[in-house]
Amino acid sequence: MSFAERVSSKVFSWIHGNNLVYNTCWEDPRIDKKALNLTPKDNVLVITSAGCNALSYALSGVNHVYAVDMNYRQNALLDLKIAAIKELEYETFFQLFGEGRLPGVLQLYRDRLRNRLPELSQMFWDRYIKSFFDNPRKTFYFSGSSGFLAQQVNRYATFRGLRPQIDRIFNAKTLEDQKEIWKTCRNRFWSPLLKAILNCDTTMSLVGVPKAQRKQIETTYGALVPFIQNCLDSVFGDLPIQDNYFWRVYAMGSYTKTCCPEYLTHDGFETLKGGAVDSITTHTASLEEFMSRAPNLKISRFVLLDHMDWLSDKLFYLLVDEWNAIFKVAAPEARAIWRSGGLDVSNYLHKVQIRLNAKNYPLSDLLTYRCEEAEELHQQCRVHTYGSFYIADLQTP
Repeated sequence: MSFAERVSSKVFSWIHGNNLVYNTCWEDPRIDKKALNLTPKDNVLVITSAGCNALSYALSGVNHVYAVDMNYRQNALLDLKIAAIKELEYETFFQLFGEGRLPGVLQLYRDRLRNRLPELSQMFWDRYIKSFFDNPRKTFYFSGSSGFLAQQVNRYATFRGLRPQIDRIFNAKTLEDQKEIWKTCRNRFWSPLLKAILNCDTTMSLVGVPKAQRKQIETTYGALVPFIQNCLDSVFGDLPIQDNYFWRVYAMGSYTKTCCPEYLTHDGFETLKGGAVDSITTHTASLEEFMSRAPNLKISRFVLLDHMDWLSDKLFYLLVDEWNAIFKVAAPEARAIWRSGGLDVSNYLHKVQIRLNAKNYPLSDLLTYRCEEAEELHQQCRVHTYGSFYIADLQTP
């Protein structure tokens, strides 16, 4: 194992532990696709996460989607979705990934899905396909690190007698009704116990928020809990909940056919099955490793999620390496989007230096930010758990 691979392995363990962290994507592809302005010529590089958004980009008809993640478990989830799209009919597929449970899933996996998976993904699902067992008390979306936390918060809400109000919020027909219901239960929801639990580093690690990102949040908000409170007030008090599948799946444990990611709609599924899904490949590596292995690759769209926050402190040198790799594979007129827990990433990005043509350039000199567009889209985000959103065009001197 090379030095870089040993470092990446340590970073992986620090950030991810040994779990499937994300069982659904926590970035809104509706605003991302507007920001990216995708065309059939685009090659998209995206951190895999749960694969929902990689599938959404494929539905936009791009040339190729490179889904890259250091955690092979995240790629295993996308691999399973791809295999199921190719092999299953829509109703069965929706039971599996829409409802999060399927009677007879073990036999179906062995007979129809397993052989379509890469070896690492086979090894993972041989052990964890049980996450989709037909259990009335638990679905796939209550498994994995983030799912475990969601299940515990639901149990807490039931204990506090808030389950009827939560159900009413997600069934509200108007924003006014939704806002009024949230107002009646908000104070009961935020007990000292819940605040203490959510303020714990261990709790945040379950949803993939390492200490470096927490530091970015606290720089802006002073403390973590007020940030989370502000997020929930926006989600339940300011934004229509009817199509907010991000929060629905963690509140209910499943999607509905009218409130779900695009790949779970009938039309989306059929388009993917018709060939669009073939534009996706999965790669287990850090972004820098993947790009370094394919220096002749030309990427026109980079979807960096929020992971730069993770590298903003002790692992800053890895962030420098990553941005240098980005510029080596960037196509003309390339664009990148990303998020941050804080309100301003310039506190660490301004220190990044890019080496081009034997000269060093500050990263800030090579990025043209689309600030107004990013802010407008950020306000529309249905997830609403990030402090800021960025759209930047890459410029080569």
